[in-house]
Amino acid sequence: MAFADNLRQLPSIAHLSALELLDDAGQVVATIPNQPGKTGSLTVYAALAAKHGGITPDAACEGLELFAEHTEDARQHPGNHPNIDRLLEVIASGKGYAVRTVAA
Repeated sequence: MAFADNLRQLPSIAHLSALELLDDAGQVVATIPNQPGKTGSLTVYAALAAKHGGITPDAACEGLELFAEHTEDARQHPGNHPNIDRLLEVIASGKGYAVRTVAA
């Protein structure tokens, strides 16, 4: 299924202004804002965190499937899709992130 189709099946993120990824020390290492060009990533990450309790290696694998055609592009062009690159890193390292949502 295409990324756009996958997004339509995920819960709304209208209630969020952002999602923060936290390292083991509880420090914010990345923020995905609810703004044009980022809402798809925010939707995927929020759904993964809700299902898996954070961005775990299992969540990252599922995320790569949800990002669909963008995942292959990210593999071919590292740096063009930082939120997909992050999922690839989680899988490679086995180290995930806690998630904190920021209400709108």
